[in-house]
Amino acid sequence: MTVPDSSKARRLSAHTVESAPEGSRAQLEAVQKRNGGYLPNLLGVLSNSPTVLESYLTLSKLNGKTSLTPDEREVVQLMAATTHGCSFCVAGHTLTAQKTTKLSAEDIEALRGHKTLQDSKLAALASYTSAVIANRGAVSDEELQAFFGAGYDQAQALEVVLGVGLATICNFGNNVAQTTLNPELEPYRWDGLS
Repeated sequence: MTVPDSSKARRLSAHTVESAPEGSRAQLEAVQKRNGGYLPNLLGVLSNSPTVLESYLTLSKLNGKTSLTPDEREVVQLMAATTHGCSFCVAGHTLTAQKTTKLSAEDIEALRGHKTLQDSKLAALASYTSAVIANRGAVSDEELQAFFGAGYDQAQALEVVLGVGLATICNFGNNVAQTTLNPELEPYRWDGLS
């Protein structure tokens, strides 16, 4: 039995490449190499199950192929993470949004606090994402039409569901593990909605 390393996760082990189950090592090694030596504790936790890790990485890659822009995908991820109360993912996606998107600092903070975004199209996306989560996909006609009215299409209505599915794996996994932030994520710490 593997005992969790309390410096990386409170309840489930956050593995390194060396300590991970054999079926997860190659995947973790590839991620660590792509990230210049940085391995998010989230992936260390998910590596406890090679199948879950592979599912997350595969779904993440597929999510990156949707017609939603990188900015839009981060809106979905931050809305899901804040709604699900995943401090690790809020910190991680705040970093990602700041470094890889054109989202303003004000919009990132609005997402972290479930406040209205300045960009009306992104605000509609955030609202629709929130409705998808709150209603387990059973959004009202009005919520769907507001999403379409903002310029989104039917494919994107489903791509939001894909993004929420991706977020659910990591948000819920982190919530079970109570994953500790990597030092790289500390500046982006999120302590919940106020």
